[in-house]
Amino acid sequence: MGCGASMYPAGERKNKSVPEVVVYVPSMRIPAQSDLQRTLRGLIPQDLVDRLACLRNQIVLVAEDTGGSDVAELRRALDEYLPLLVGLTKKEHGLEGSVEFKWKNLESGRQENSVANSLFELLSVIHMIAMLNLSEANRLMIPEDRSGSGIRVVSSDCKREAVDLLLKASGCLVFCVREILAHLPPDIKKTISKDFQDGVLEAISIQALGQGTEIQLGFAVESQKASLSVKRRLACEQMIYFGQAYHFLSELDMSNGHGKKHLCFIKWKFLEAKAAAYYYHGLILDKGTEPACHVSAVCCFLAAGGILSESKKACLTFSLADPVTRSPPLWGAMKHLHQKIPEVASRKSQMYGYLLEEEKALQALPDLPDFDLSLAPDDFVLPEIDPAWDRNKGGIHSQPLKEHLKDSEDETET
Repeated sequence: MGCGASMYPAGERKNKSVPEVVVYVPSMRIPAQSDLQRTLRGLIPQDLVDRLACLRNQIVLVAEDTGGSDVAELRRALDEYLPLLVGLTKKEHGLEGSVEFKWKNLESGRQENSVANSLFELLSVIHMIAMLNLSEANRLMIPEDRSGSGIRVVSSDCKREAVDLLLKASGCLVFCVREILAHLPPDIKKTISKDFQDGVLEAISIQALGQGTEIQLGFAVESQKASLSVKRRLACEQMIYFGQAYHFLSELDMSNGHGKKHLCFIKWKFLEAKAAAYYYHGLILDKGTEPACHVSAVCCFLAAGGILSESKKACLTFSLADPVTRSPPLWGAMKHLHQKIPEVASRKSQMYGYLLEEEKALQALPDLPDFDLSLAPDDFVLPEIDPAWDRNKGGIHSQPLKEHLKDSEDETET
């Protein structure tokens, strides 16, 4: 896995600039040239063959020419390709293993998989849609205007759109796990990329929800109407999301590709959320009138300060992990909390220093409250099968694949 921000056109020299990452995007996989014309000839009507081959080739060309950056054009082609692809997955057509679909890593250009299974192709296409959504969310969170003033502003509309894209990406990955991976034959599961392990897809899906919550917490911090309880809840939810994502990844072999960098990102974001959660929990406890409330609040502030320091180290570790990336200037809640947490921790520990000495028995870090999670993935709905499949039912033949390939070879030889 790598960072979507570091994508570059296949075959071209890598951009030496260090990419900036707000939303972490695992490396994108794109389709490689596959001979649909030869393998499907005679099995389905030629107009269906031509449309399938044309759209898939279009996705290949756009992805390679733009390095995956032309999200709108890729989404348009993928949206057109999906209803046609659905027809290849229908058991009644008997075509599930008719084509050997090839996919490669966009960043390295290295072919990763070649699998004769239409469900694998469906999995790969929907996974690519999810990665495009994450990549676009990252782009929206990095303002293009570099005026030199040092002030960078991401509009509220861009942030809201980024949240929508994160929820869509999460929904795509949930669909991949529940509706496709669950039905893939075990022998094929063993051969496909480790990026398609159940735990990896689930972790990225949950991570997307965590980053959506991170943006929402930024909105709350900027709003005068948002209460401390709302801010604490969002920080706790963000921490839970990233904690769950880390749990999934830590149980897998993440030594392949850029798995270590992915783990570093999750750890960094978890620590930021935990620091924020303890800070807001401390502010709420400090409103109490009993000495124990103030002691518990100071414990929270000191814990938040220590965790914030850890998060800064984790951020540096993430940035330096291969492939090297840049972290954005402080934004959202962290832009506020990087200053407030040390400041409040210092002031409150001095203010209540006498209580800390008198009430040593109470010096225990209080538990954070547990909350039900608010954000949920957007449901991904597979499009209806293209009407062309129904119009051409009479022209679909379930000739055994081996016989069909042998016929194709004979035709080539003659």
